[in-house]
Amino acid sequence: MVTLRERPGGVSSLDRRRRRESAGSERTLRRRPRHGSMEDTEVAVAAVESVGEDAVAIDFETPEGFEARPGQFVKVALAGVEESRFYTISSPDVDGTFEITVGIDPEGEVGPELAALSAGDTVEVSGPYGDAYYEGEGRVLILAGGPGVGPAIGIAERALDHGGEAAIVYRDAAPIHDDRLTELNERGASVAVLAPSSPLASSVNESLTDDTQVFVYGFAEFLDDATAAVSAAGGDAEAAKVENFG
Repeated sequence: MVTLRERPGGVSSLDRRRRRESAGSERTLRRRPRHGSMEDTEVAVAAVESVGEDAVAIDFETPEGFEARPGQFVKVALAGVEESRFYTISSPDVDGTFEITVGIDPEGEVGPELAALSAGDTVEVSGPYGDAYYEGEGRVLILAGGPGVGPAIGIAERALDHGGEAAIVYRDAAPIHDDRLTELNERGASVAVLAPSSPLASSVNESLTDDTQVFVYGFAEFLDDATAAVSAAGGDAEAAKVENFG
C-alpha cells in the first residue's frame, strides 16, 4: 500500500499542538520499571531535529546498562521546570542513542524547552515503563493516532530489521515523520496516513491476518475507534497491545 495523504479537517492547529504536548503529561505509571531501567539519570542530548509541524525528534545518548524496546516510554525532566513529561521511544532500538518524539505547544511548559535543546545539553530520564512494546513478533500492525506515530515507526522499523512484516495505519490532522514513513513504505511496509475524519476499518481489514500482532497508540477516542476497527475486521481486540495517551 502506498503512503496515503488525505485533506485534514475538523481540528485547529492550536488544538493539535496542545493534544500533542498533553500526550506527555497524562499517562500514569501502571507498571514498575524493568531490568535495565534507570531513575532520574542525567542523559545527554545527541541531536534535535524537526520532524513536522510543531514536532521534533530528540536523540539521547544511551546510558550504560539502559535497556528498552520500541513501544515503551520514559519520563523526561528538565532542570528549572517543575513538570515532567512521559514520551514513548520512537527509535527501533537504544544502541548508542535512543529517540523520543515531542509535540510542541508554544504555550506549553515542557515542549518548547525540549525543542530548544542542543547537542550536549542534559535532561533527567527515568524508565522505561509500559507493557505495550515489540517483542519480536513476525508480523505487526500498528494503529497510531496523533503522537502515536512515534512508537509506530520505531516498532515497524524494528520488525523490518528482524526480517518481519509491518503495517501502519496513522490518523492525524497534521502528519509528522514523513521521511521515515516514506522510507518504511519503500522497504515494503504498508503505510496508510488518514485524515481525522477517515474511518480505520478498510485500512485495518487490508493488513490484518490471523498471525498479526496489533499495537494501538493514541488518545482514548482513537483507541475506541481502533479497537472497534480490529473487531470489525475479525481480529481479537483484547489481544492488542494498547497504550492510552490520556
